[in-house]
Amino acid sequence: MAVELVLRSTRVVTPGGTRAASVAVAAGKITAVLAHDAEVPDGARLEDFGDDVLLPGLVDTHVHVNDPGRTEWEGFWTATRAAAAGGITTILDMPLNSLPPTTTVDHLRVKQDVARAKAHVDVGFWGGALPDNVKDLRPLHDAGVYGFKCFLSPSGVEEFPQLDQERLATSLAEITGFGGLLIVHAEDPHHLESAPQNPGPKYADFLASRPRDAENTAIQNLIDQARRLNARVHVLHLSSSDALPLIAAAKAEGVRITVESCPHFLTLTAEEVPDGATEFKCCPPIREAANQDLLWDALADGTIDCVVSDHSPSTADLKTGDFATAWGGISSLQLGLPAIWTEARRRGRTLEDVVRWMSAAPAALAGLGAKGAIEAGRDADFAVLAPDETFTVDPAELHHRNQVTAYAGKTLYGVVKSTWLRGTRIADHGTPTEPTGRLLERQN
Repeated sequence: MAVELVLRSTRVVTPGGTRAASVAVAAGKITAVLAHDAEVPDGARLEDFGDDVLLPGLVDTHVHVNDPGRTEWEGFWTATRAAAAGGITTILDMPLNSLPPTTTVDHLRVKQDVARAKAHVDVGFWGGALPDNVKDLRPLHDAGVYGFKCFLSPSGVEEFPQLDQERLATSLAEITGFGGLLIVHAEDPHHLESAPQNPGPKYADFLASRPRDAENTAIQNLIDQARRLNARVHVLHLSSSDALPLIAAAKAEGVRITVESCPHFLTLTAEEVPDGATEFKCCPPIREAANQDLLWDALADGTIDCVVSDHSPSTADLKTGDFATAWGGISSLQLGLPAIWTEARRRGRTLEDVVRWMSAAPAALAGLGAKGAIEAGRDADFAVLAPDETFTVDPAELHHRNQVTAYAGKTLYGVVKSTWLRGTRIADHGTPTEPTGRLLERQN
C-alpha cells in the first residue's frame, strides 16, 4: 500500500517510549514508525509538528450522549465535536439517559441510526443490564455492544432501574456464559439509605450523603460475585480510596476485575467545592485531597487501570443550587486530557503515563484492538499536543451542548493543536471539521 501521509514530531509517544519519529499512514492505518529523518515517499504529504507531541488518539469508554430523547442535555453532534476538539478519537456511549435506553437490539438500532450521520469521532455502544432484560443480553452482545452497564443503586432515571444482589447474580451469570463484560456503578443502596440526608447548598452535606462505605461494600460484593462465577467485571468511576486494598487483593488473587477513575476525582477536591456550586455534583462524589492522593498512587501501581470522563451533562436549569435535587453529572469530555495532564505533570508523571491511562487501557478494556497506540497496524488516530502551553477554561468556547463545567476559570496545561482520525484531520486548533466518524461494533 502506497504511503499517503507522514506525520513527524520530535516527540512521538509509542508503546516503546517517546522518541523522535515519522509515522507513515496509508488507507487510514499506520504502516510504520520510522526514524525522524526518514525520507518521505513520493506522493505522500508531510505534516511536521516540530516539538509538539504526537499522541495516539484518546479512547473514552464512559460518555453519556443522551441522544435521542434527552438531546437537549447532549447529542451525538455536540458530544463528538467536543471529543474531537479534546484529542479523543473514539467514544463508547453509555446505555442510559437516552430514550430509549440501549437495553434491546431494537433500541440499539435506534441509537445507531441517530448517531450515524452526526459522529465526528468513532462511536461504539454499551448495552444495559436491567432487572427484566436478561433475555436481551445475548442478542445485544451478538449485535456488537461492548459490554453491559448496571447500577447497584438508583440510577437517577426511572427507565433504568438498579439490580439487587440476586438479579446481579442472574445477569452476571448470563453475561459470563457468553464471555461478556459487566461494567458496574458500584454504590450500595442500603448505605445510601442510612446516610444522613440534609438537602441544601452545602457540599459537606452532600458528601456525607454518599459515604465511602457505599462504594466499598458494593465493590466487595461485586468481587465476591465475580470470584464465584469467574466473571469479568469493571468498576466504573471509582471515588473511594478505601476500596483500593480490596481491589488490589482481588487482582492479586486472579479475580477478573478492572477499574476506572475520572478526571474530576483526580483533579478536583471536596475542599475546593463552593457551597451551591452543583456543577461539581456527581455520584459517587468528589472526595477530599487525601483521598485523591491515594487514587493517584493506585494509578501509578496499576490498581486503577484507566481514566475516562464519565461525561454526564444536563441542561443548566437542572443544576439547581440544592445538591440534593441538582442533576448529578460533570461535563468534561473536551477537557479531560489537559485536566489530567496538568495534575500528572505536577505529580511527576509523564505523558506516557497519560497515554496508558487514557488511550491504551480504555482501548484494551473494550477490546478495541485497532485503537490506543502508535504502532504499525493500528488506526491512524492521533492527537497533537503542546504540553507546556496553557489556557484558561472559558465555558463559552466548549463544544458541549450545555456549557456548564466544574473547570470554568481553571488554567490548564496542554493545548490540543489538532486531532486525526484514520489519517484525516478532524479538529484544528479546537475547531472540528465535518463528521467522518464511524459506528463501531465489538468484533470478538
